[in-house]
Amino acid sequence: MFTIEHEFDATVITLVDEGPAPLEDDVTINSFDNCVTINQHNSQTDRTHTVTLSLAQLRDLRAALELPEGTYRIRREK
Repeated sequence: MFTIEHEFDATVITLVDEGPAPLEDDVTINSFDNCVTINQHNSQTDRTHTVTLSLAQLRDLRAALELPEGTYRIRREK
């Protein structure tokens, strides 16, 4: 399950783990104009971990999800 909310400065997507245990804590993705942050609260340590991706890294991640094993560089068309 997931939710999408449009805030003043970001689009917020929350991914909720469903199904048989063990389940992972929710993941929150904040999409800003210049970056994307991915947050997950760890209930065992009571800490939230954040990863920040540039828009170029996000583009590469999107492409990587569709490609086989290997090393790639995406070329921008001029």
